[in-house]
Amino acid sequence: MSFTRKNVWELGGDWADPILWYARGVKAMKARALSEPTGWRFYGAIHGIDQGLWQQLGYFNPEEPMPSDADIAAYWNECQHGSWYFLPWHRGYLIALEAIVRDAVVKLGGPADWALPYWNYFKPNQFKLPPAFASPDWPDGSGDNPLFVPQRYGPDNDGNVYVPVNEINLNALADPDFTGDTSGGSPGFGGVNTGFSHSGDVHGGVETQPHDYVHGLVGGSDPTNPNMPGLMSDPDTAGLDPIFWLHHANIDRLWEVWRENPTTDVDPSQTNWVNGPPAVGDRAFMLPMPGGVSWTYTPGQLSDLAKLNYAYDDVSPAAGTPQLAARLQRLRPNLTAADIGSTVMAGPKKVELLGVNTQSLKVSGTDARTSVKLDSAVRQKVSASLTAAGPAAPDRIFLNLENVRGLHDATAFSVYINVPDGDDPRSHPDHLAGSIALFGVRKATKVDDKHAGNGLTFVLEISHVIDKLHLAGALNANEIHVRLVPRHPVPEAAKVSIGRISIFRQSR
Repeated sequence: MSFTRKNVWELGGDWADPILWYARGVKAMKARALSEPTGWRFYGAIHGIDQGLWQQLGYFNPEEPMPSDADIAAYWNECQHGSWYFLPWHRGYLIALEAIVRDAVVKLGGPADWALPYWNYFKPNQFKLPPAFASPDWPDGSGDNPLFVPQRYGPDNDGNVYVPVNEINLNALADPDFTGDTSGGSPGFGGVNTGFSHSGDVHGGVETQPHDYVHGLVGGSDPTNPNMPGLMSDPDTAGLDPIFWLHHANIDRLWEVWRENPTTDVDPSQTNWVNGPPAVGDRAFMLPMPGGVSWTYTPGQLSDLAKLNYAYDDVSPAAGTPQLAARLQRLRPNLTAADIGSTVMAGPKKVELLGVNTQSLKVSGTDARTSVKLDSAVRQKVSASLTAAGPAAPDRIFLNLENVRGLHDATAFSVYINVPDGDDPRSHPDHLAGSIALFGVRKATKVDDKHAGNGLTFVLEISHVIDKLHLAGALNANEIHVRLVPRHPVPEAAKVSIGRISIFRQSR
């Protein structure tokens, strides 16, 4: 049997059959005990669990029976972040959850080919939370809608949940490489080479944007207690929110969109990606399924969605000129379309440090600033790359926010380059490097037997800003000014800091 995931906004109504059956399946899962592997909370704990936080939010009672030690060791705290396993692990997580919901749906008299919808917030007028998730009432009852959770505060922390589309992007789809590295250049579309990585340091391209940002802004934080995140804002609670699964179905769909692009490379072929963490002696990916059985899977088994009998109703590419073509048109307007079409980004790459700031940066209040000192010799290489006359690919430039630490996962801010003194950065969108949400920062800051406390590293491609400086004759400066503008004032108690801000050139 084949399964097709469809756009939740295009199902034919707020409570069209696929979303109503989802709610009924979720209700069945929520009725199960924490100790039941096919229960809703058990599945949330697979993504991550902090028992103290769950208890504060009303999802954990220390007096209730716990799962067996074997089940906890096999399944809980398994999600892959900051890793090239991010996409395949979450694909398996979606498929397994679907199987459990579908099993409940069929037992309730629903369709055997039920599949999760996805939320494509990028499409016009589809940025709002789907209505079925926004009210405690639903067709089957009043006040007990299984898709509604009160701990969903939105980007303004006022309960109005939407995705601010001017702050998210699909830039990751333009990256020709699935795999990046930790050298300061592109982290790749899919992430960096790791072993089992429940909370890795460097987030990949599609993980940073739009994944992390949507998580942080949909969840938000409790306006009466900023220390309390919305469910979606923290990896240890995100799986408890039913909208999580529609968001991740969209992220999974974007993997298919990327794979359809003829200019991108293929998924990794290395044994330790194809065969997963066990190839290097790490924990396997294992999930509970209906009927009391478990499913162990590898990334290689999940790379081709069609072989899994799954499809999306829309994997059309994002609108607009591809990033590389746009850069060549901007930098070398005399090139022909044939020249631009012959430019290739794939292949061996070299990464070199262009500049770094001199000290760590504390982020609090409404603004944080620093300057990155540039190496003159490397800057000249960048200028030469940008002024080259032929179709050779220009250098790509990346801003790294390294060792980002903090206690509030819902913290989000935009990063600007060289905004004129005294000006509001938001009036200079062409100086915007990108926007970041610190999804996972609390766990990455913690020092325990599983975490070194090094924080997270976010990588933003700033080639478009560097191109602008170059064309304006302003790339001959000795430094670049970086300005961070939080979406909401960052309290001192959040303890947000950035260990280093660096800029790298990546050449082919």
